[in-house]
Amino acid sequence: MRGKQSLAHTSLLVLSLLSRQDMYGYQMISTLEQKLDRTFALKEGTLYPILRELESQGAVSCYEQEVSGRVRKYYHLTRKGKRLLAEEREQWDRYARAINTVLELS
Repeated sequence: MRGKQSLAHTSLLVLSLLSRQDMYGYQMISTLEQKLDRTFALKEGTLYPILRELESQGAVSCYEQEVSGRVRKYYHLTRKGKRLLAEEREQWDRYARAINTVLELS
């Protein structure tokens, strides 16, 4: 599995970032890259479809803001997004416990 990356829980990462503060796309990519020590690299081609899907579900909203002469699109976690984050975090915790249980058997 070396080198493979799972996208199954990528929305959890995005929701988690947005639970801390509103962010624009490149900011999310670079924050994840830094926090995960380059173990997981989120590409624009992966991030923006996830953001569009979360927006269509009402989990995130977006707004534009000018920063240093550039207009950036910021994403904001909605109440529905906070509930979705809690649900996805619960699913992740169950998954991680199951994997750890199997690993402890060996």
